[in-house]
Amino acid sequence: MAPLMSVILGSVLVYLTHAEKHGVQVIGHLKKGLNPPSLSELDFSSPYLTIAIKTGIITGIIALAEGIAVGRSFAMFKNYHIDGNKEMIAFGMMNIAGSCTSCYLTTGPFSRTAVNFNAGCKSAVSNIVMATAVMITLLFLTPLFHYTPLVVLSSIIIAAMLGLIDYEAAIHLWKVDKFDFFICISAYAGVVFGSVELGLVIAVTISLVRMLLFVARPRTFLLGNIPNSMIYRSMDQYPTTNNVPGVLILQIDAPIYFANANYLRERISRWIYEEEDKIKSTGGTSLQYVILDMSAIGSIDTSGISMLEEVKKNLDRRGLKFVLANPRSEVIKKLEKAKYIETIGQEWIYLTVGEAVAACEFLLHTCKSNPGTGEFDAQDSV
Repeated sequence: MAPLMSVILGSVLVYLTHAEKHGVQVIGHLKKGLNPPSLSELDFSSPYLTIAIKTGIITGIIALAEGIAVGRSFAMFKNYHIDGNKEMIAFGMMNIAGSCTSCYLTTGPFSRTAVNFNAGCKSAVSNIVMATAVMITLLFLTPLFHYTPLVVLSSIIIAAMLGLIDYEAAIHLWKVDKFDFFICISAYAGVVFGSVELGLVIAVTISLVRMLLFVARPRTFLLGNIPNSMIYRSMDQYPTTNNVPGVLILQIDAPIYFANANYLRERISRWIYEEEDKIKSTGGTSLQYVILDMSAIGSIDTSGISMLEEVKKNLDRRGLKFVLANPRSEVIKKLEKAKYIETIGQEWIYLTVGEAVAACEFLLHTCKSNPGTGEFDAQDSV
């Protein structure tokens, strides 16, 4: 009742004091009646048709993004699910029907949704009641809103939106992920100082930039052996893991595409240089094998295959052997079609990192037991 009483009292107060003559902005004259049908005014031969289509597509995408974002925001408060496909169908049918009666683009605006939410609306029946009320108002009650001050309408929207500010969620984002917190604050600033559309554009843009950076700069890990086991995990995550003498084990935590192929090639080379420098400084067993754990590589394209070929050529020039461990089904199919398996040799592809390390250690032991031997076949040795 508070919003309704605010409108009534504000209108009565302005009417009695003539506040509109002293700088208080009011709604003013509102024309009675409903919008006329406009289906007969469709013109597909207009010279501005192309501009109208471009504008409609851009406006429709922004409206759809705003509506779904608002729906998901309120869904979190009530713990229900939002189906994006159904939302798209609803917005489309709503705007097709509305365009036949001279309506402008319709979406789920944040302000009116917040007012409905705080008023206790729980189902789509509220839209029927609201549409009926708006129709009655447009037909008979518009003169009563002549003296309604705009500040009252603004205060209703602001009061409804203040209850939606969840500062605890922002604090949680700060603790969990600083980048997510930055996206949240950027979207908030865009909405407050600009518009809902600007806030959405800022949030989506920053999120896309983050995704592109993750794809273009995937993480690579140096793996080590957990003592008394055949398990190999990241040495940063498990400081107690041990290096395998003469073997460098790497893991790539992302698909290999054209966007990150060059970066990964340079990153693998850097790992090799760092490992060789470390061996020189400590006087350990010289590096002989480089094992690449491919369990986290879900897919690969031709640029990624070319990168693997360049890595193998680089390792061959340095006298090192390139070993692959646990390639996924999609990856192994592409490697086979590209004849990369023939290039590297089936004997250098293993099911697990543990098996690859065991084979490499056996070959290292064989080489030490038979000094002076030349080339050897890994499959025959195993």
